[in-house]
Amino acid sequence: MTLIIIIAVIAIIVLWAISLQRNLVSQDEMCKNSMSQIGVQQQSRWDALTALVELVKSYNEHEYNTLRDVIAQRKDINGTSTASDVEAQEKAMTGLLRDIKVVAEQYPDLKANENYAKLMDSVNTYENQVRMSRMVYNDTATKFNTTVRQFPNSLIAGMLGFSAKDYLKEPEGKTEMPSMKI
Repeated sequence: MTLIIIIAVIAIIVLWAISLQRNLVSQDEMCKNSMSQIGVQQQSRWDALTALVELVKSYNEHEYNTLRDVIAQRKDINGTSTASDVEAQEKAMTGLLRDIKVVAEQYPDLKANENYAKLMDSVNTYENQVRMSRMVYNDTATKFNTTVRQFPNSLIAGMLGFSAKDYLKEPEGKTEMPSMKI
């Protein structure tokens, strides 16, 4: 009888560990998917910014070259990217957008250009989509981190190599979206 109880307890522990491992894998994949979604949204925003840079080209070659050099720093964000990779891309995009606005101020005809207005609206839309994707990632990471850090899950998670995910932080000084009004 004692042997049956011991086997039953071991079986329950093994089944729990298998269930936990499957849950951790599922949540880890959701985190990777969320990070990939951020990359998709950032790619769309980069495309809109690239189109803006091409539009600026017709106004001044120097500004075009400067903005093109910033775009060359772009890196893809995917499921294996880290929170710091995303934050670095956000910083580069914010700088590029700021530079484009400075150029637009120097060239009133550019600000009045219909293509410029449409592209700035697109950037605004993509900015909101990136913000939502970042929120989804942080929510997914919270769920994963809670599972990984709670006892006794933390014992199995540690043995299987799962560790807490970093959160995406709001860039310093950026508490609201920059104005896109022209």
